[in-house]
Amino acid sequence: MDARDFITIGMSAERTLVVPVERTVGHFVPGMPFVYATPMMILEMEMASGDAIRAALQPGWVTVGTEVDIRHLAAALVGATVRTTAKVVAVERRVIRFEVEAFEGTRKLGEGRHARGLVNVEMFNKRLGAATSPIPSTASSPRQSRGS
Repeated sequence: MDARDFITIGMSAERTLVVPVERTVGHFVPGMPFVYATPMMILEMEMASGDAIRAALQPGWVTVGTEVDIRHLAAALVGATVRTTAKVVAVERRVIRFEVEAFEGTRKLGEGRHARGLVNVEMFNKRLGAATSPIPSTASSPRQSRGS
């Protein structure tokens, strides 16, 4: 499947999140401030990118993140409303490239580029020997692993 046949430059999406304690650096790392964590901002950027093109994908196909080049420019506190945007800027055979940004109001929190690869789920699972349904996790959450 060639993404150029159904993904177009300019496709976009945005997501809004009220920052919970569970998405702060302080939640994951003792002694750190309770501000929106960079990996959590990147997660929202990746999810907005997926949202921008999901409706155009054929059944059985998904995209997975393959590249991130993000700058975290400013902090956001617990309770802040963060708006994350993603826009398709380039389409290759199996790779879709996005410009991504995050804002609190008009203040830019982050910006950068993200790429997603086009994947046939059935073939992917066969190739990797992956399960076709989610496997329940027995791992502890980050807070539990600190002994609390």
